[in-house]
Formats: sequence, C-alpha cells, structure tokens
Amino acid sequence: MTELRATSADGTPVTALDDGRGPALLLVHGGGERATAWGGVVRSLTADFRVVRLNRRIYVPGAVVAPTHSVAVEAADVLAVARALGRPVLLVGHSSGAVAALEAALLEPAAFAGLFLYEPPLPTRSLVGGEATRRVRAALAAGDPAEAVRIQLRDIVRIPADTVDVLAAAPGGTAALAARVLAQLADVEAVDALGIGVDRFGALSLPTTLLEGGESPPHLRERLADLAAVLPDARVLTLPGHGHVAHRTAPDELARVIRETAARVLT
Repeated sequence: MTELRATSADGTPVTALDDGRGPALLLVHGGGERATAWGGVVRSLTADFRVVRLNRRIYVPGAVVAPTHSVAVEAADVLAVARALGRPVLLVGHSSGAVAALEAALLEPAAFAGLFLYEPPLPTRSLVGGEATRRVRAALAAGDPAEAVRIQLRDIVRIPADTVDVLAAAPGGTAALAARVLAQLADVEAVDALGIGVDRFGALSLPTTLLEGGESPPHLRERLADLAAVLPDARVLTLPGHGHVAHRTAPDELARVIRETAARVLT
C-alpha cells in the first residue's frame, strides 16, 4: 500500500490509501470512520483493481473541523484525487461519503466512468439531522459528550434506543464515539445545508448502482428510492440480511457487488 497525494481546490493537501493494480476504483468512506474501515472489502478487490481510498479531511486523526466545512469542500477533495488518477474511475461512496461522491460527479461527470453509492443519506423529503443536531450541540455545550453521542445515534443515525444503550454501556464505547462526534455533527450539518430535494441530479447520466441493506433503517431506503427516481441511469440492488455497515459485516459479499458493477462500467 502506498499513499497518493493531491491538492484540493482550497489548497489543502489531500491523501488517499492506494492499493492494487488495474482499472481504478475511488472509494469515499462513510461518516465516523476512516478509510481503513474498508480493509476487508479492499482485500477482495486488489487482485484485479487499483483501489484508492480517500482520507476524508474531517476524519483524519487530529483534524480540526473548519467552520466553513461543506459538502462542496468534500466534493472538491474527491475530484482532486480523481484527477490525479488520470482516467475515469468507478466512484464508490458510502453513507455521507456517497453524498460527497454524488456531488463530485455532478460537478465533473467526465472524471468518472460510473457510480456505486451505498445508502447516501440525502435530504430528499426531510433533513437528515434537523432539530436533533441542535440538541447534539446543546449537549456538547453542557459538557455532556455521552448524551451528545446518544442523541446522534438514536435521533440522527436512528439506531434503536435499546441498541444505543448497549453501545453506550460497553467499556470505552461512549469515549470512542464521543471523540468523533464533532466531525460527525459537521458532516450531517453539511448534508442538511444542501437543502431538501434531489431534482438537480436529473441531469446526471452516469451509470449508477444504488445499494441498500435489506435490514437498513427505513429512512435510508426511502431516501435511496427517491434518488433512484430522478437519476436517468440507475439501478437499485439490495443486500438481504445486512444493514448500513456491510463493509464490516459482509465485506466479501459487498466486494462481489462492487466487482460486478466495475465490470459493467470500466473498460
């Protein structure tokens, strides 16, 4: 594995993990994680593909989230790495990383051969965080990061309350989650700042695979269906028995679906 370096539109250095050889896949990880979270998927792909995993700037260890952070900033980072690869790539995005990927493709579709988007939480009919983001910030201001995490998981990510309680009770669980809550909050607020509606994607003619988990929260599946309805060349695939984190629970199965999509769009 090597490190690929590029410079984003605002002059910020951007890095990515670079593995394998062959047609290129550019992967944008989801919120609250790092590029390394996709290691299991990548191992199943690098025999046949060059897999480049963007290190999203707000989730780099020690990063300070700028008050001007936006999806446009993230999309520019995606484009900087895509341009460094020198040819159209399959752009793979997960969760909020899929939102950044989609916005990058809208800005410069020629940089991409196609899209593989795993449950982008777009504000299709309602905001993703909305009023709950204000309660997260209030909890943080009150010096209660544990409550901020609970609100984030229960009311924004929409994990069942009993599951949130289990996560919070695990040794070190809340502390680990709290360390990333500011970045996740900025991430959600940036997505909500796009505004409600997805009609702007009606002009994006790239072949697009939209992936949902059969066990994912209903709001994510609804948002995915709304996006599929406006994209000119989209198909929806479902991973039965899995939810929003199949890169962790079923990496080989997820890699298989990505591989099949790559075979359709990369020559």
